[in-house]
Amino acid sequence: MRVIALKILRAFWERRPNARQALQAWHQDALHATWTSPADITHIYRNASILPNNRVVFNIKGNHYRLIVAIQYKFGIVYIRFIGTHPEYGKIDATTI
Repeated sequence: MRVIALKILRAFWERRPNARQALQAWHQDALHATWTSPADITHIYRNASILPNNRVVFNIKGNHYRLIVAIQYKFGIVYIRFIGTHPEYGKIDATTI
């Protein structure tokens, strides 16, 4: 998959260094993945939440952080939309961000 907006992840792990390894691991997984449907994601990431508007929420670093992506399965593109703590996640609408 092509991952767009990696700078969002980099900015986050610079502010929260304890998230760096987990986010880099997720990024490598996504780069080497071929997700053609939500089922492909939940087969590997059983705790991922599939949302409307092709959004997926990943639990990062033992569920300390939430990563929201928008996926265009047809084109193999993953757009980073949000990374944050649970309180930050609670303040947004994951289906529209």
